Amino acid sequence: MFVFTHDVWTTVLVWLVVLAGLFGLNELTRRFKWIGLFAFVGLPIILTILWLTVLREKTYTDWFHLVKVYSALAGCIGFWAIRFVEKKDKVTKEVVWRLRDNKWVLIFPALILAINILEAVIRDFEIGVSYFNQFSGQISGDVTGVMGGSWNFMNGIAGIINIITITGFFGIVIRKATKKDQSRDMIWPDMLWFWIIAYDLWNFTYTYNAIPTHSFYAGLALLIAPTLCAFTVGKGAWLQHRAQTLAIWCMFAQTFPSFQDDGAFVVKSSYNEVTYTVFGALSLVVNLLVLGYMVYKIIKTKRNPYKDELYVDLKGYQEVKAMA
Repeated sequence: MFVFTHDVWTTVLVWLVVLAGLFGLNELTRRFKWIGLFAFVGLPIILTILWLTVLREKTYTDWFHLVKVYSALAGCIGFWAIRFVEKKDKVTKEVVWRLRDNKWVLIFPALILAINILEAVIRDFEIGVSYFNQFSGQISGDVTGVMGGSWNFMNGIAGIINIITITGFFGIVIRKATKKDQSRDMIWPDMLWFWIIAYDLWNFTYTYNAIPTHSFYAGLALLIAPTLCAFTVGKGAWLQHRAQTLAIWCMFAQTFPSFQDDGAFVVKSSYNEVTYTVFGALSLVVNLLVLGYMVYKIIKTKRNPYKDELYVDLKGYQEVKAMA
């Protein structure tokens, strides 16, 4: 599955450092309002100037990497605004208006998520059509190249299903501040563990298909970090964690591309067709199961998953909702 170009245990240690770094930086940016704003507005402005000048010949310039970094940042900025943009009365200091009280604003998280998935789906199909049953050789965005096949189409369909199964976005709320956690996370009660696991499996398969030299870090570590946070200290806020860790990683990768491409700790794909096929099929099957469960709940509850919250009777939903 993976081919290590350096000592395996040293590379695994570096991977753990990456995982811990993503988790820790996400905690820092979610718990402190102004650090989060600087990380996703001020820092990207500084880095963009560097990417366009002194790092112009080194950084990624293909459409996918550029769209990915700025779409992730757009998500972070939008989520920050949903969490914190409000107006207070000058005299009483009471909140008289909040951005998130406008229901149409809550379409944004689902929309940015769907666009992010669709970008990858298009890329998967593009590779499948362009390099079906052949090895591409070095291409823009990956130094070793990709190998197309039926797995691209299976995973592309899985990604489309993953978009269809995004439910209950009008139920997005803000986590109440406590002594232990002042983050005011953007929590999404209807986005439960089974959808998250289906997404993670789809996204890892995508990275393995389309950017194989990046999948050990941008696939495994980058997916585990927000999922771990969503299942522990930051329950219910997976999408916020995903956007923030993705933006942090994309900025790092744009600034230090050699880390994944030709550095000492690069991990490459084995280009084994069986591995590709297994992950493509597994991604499709798991997402089909989530779709089947969604349809079952629609029939049983008579709820519209795009207007109402669908999983209100589940314990996981109720635990997250209680934090709002």
